[in-house]
Amino acid sequence: MTYSKRIDEIWRCPGPDDSADNYRALAHCATLAASSHNTQPWRFKLDQDRITILPDLSRRCPAVDPDDHHLYASLGCAAENIIVAAPAFGLTGHYCYNASVPAVQIDFEPTPVVRSSLFDAIADRRCSRVEFDGSSLDTDQLSLLKDAARGQGVSTMFITDKHQKERISDYVAQGNSAQFADKAWRAELRSWIRFSAREAVHSNDGLYGPVMGNPSVPRWLGLLFMRFTFSAERQNQKDICHIQSSAAVAIISSEVDDKQHWIEAGRCYQRLALQATALGLRTAFINQPVEVAALRADFARELGLGDRRPDLIVRIGRGPETLHSLRRPVAEVLV
Repeated sequence: MTYSKRIDEIWRCPGPDDSADNYRALAHCATLAASSHNTQPWRFKLDQDRITILPDLSRRCPAVDPDDHHLYASLGCAAENIIVAAPAFGLTGHYCYNASVPAVQIDFEPTPVVRSSLFDAIADRRCSRVEFDGSSLDTDQLSLLKDAARGQGVSTMFITDKHQKERISDYVAQGNSAQFADKAWRAELRSWIRFSAREAVHSNDGLYGPVMGNPSVPRWLGLLFMRFTFSAERQNQKDICHIQSSAAVAIISSEVDDKQHWIEAGRCYQRLALQATALGLRTAFINQPVEVAALRADFARELGLGDRRPDLIVRIGRGPETLHSLRRPVAEVLV
């Protein structure tokens, strides 16, 4: 199957008329959520009136995510897609964190069918690793984004000032320098890159070259290309340009540094990204300052966050439509 056919097959939100199994359809919506390196580190257990989302620790990224922060944030992203999608199936989803597993539980009860703009955005949301057009957000758009990004113990700071964005760029550049100097980080990233369409379709996960702005090439050629062009300097040039072209940079932070709040931060990101998509905006992660532990505390002080943990950094703006990444079929992620 070609990459485009797989995209058409995966990136659609089934409605209640498309499937007799609403919970399986909700799990499909959950798989369209964001995850670090597109690792999709989740498993879904479908029970009567409940979906449980379990961490798939076999998909850990210990170099970039040694404490599994991004892994658990990804579970929150998947959970939010389910909660947003549930009313379209005549259900209301109630979120609960089960610390004993740890896992996410979503319990359901019947409700009138409602199809929202955020539900429609699930199948269009993507991480757009491109330059935006530099245009600003209006007051109403920024207000909707701020409302979407609030959570229990989680808040989001929006930066629109040019000089403040330059400070963010400085920290991103420092993060790039630290990560590119880390042999384990480079090897881990390579392991998740799918250089060709054939490789991407085979795995249904990872970072497909053209999604990141690179050509589709055989793996041996992609590795050779990385050897001579993969550098912090090149990445910094791209990231600085991307940040300055963005209408806003959102920093999501938690009042407590634990799994429950990491999941909640993921929920806030996913809701923010869906709201941005519904407004015709694009989003992309620039998480380097929160991924490098030696930078994280200084970055928090720079932002005036005190003891809060900065969880995720997202740039927002208007830009061209980019490719979707692939997802594993629902059958492969069910317990």
